Amino acid sequence: MAYVVFIAGLVVVLAGLAWFASWAKRRGHGSGVAGALAAYDEAYRTTAHQSHHELRQQADRKSESGSPDDL
Repeated sequence: MAYVVFIAGLVVVLAGLAWFASWAKRRGHGSGVAGALAAYDEAYRTTAHQSHHELRQQADRKSESGSPDDL
């Protein structure tokens, strides 16, 4: 019986976390978590932090599209 209660509690907690994640994503509150993880990476894992900034710069760059006259 104790196992059933434990599993039911675990399911409730995981469902609550999934609901909270979807709610935060809809409201746009996910950027705070990303900022906190970036701060953690900066403090403890510097190579991951540098990679994070490189990926952000790549995402922000616009790809140059050539004109039809270049052919």
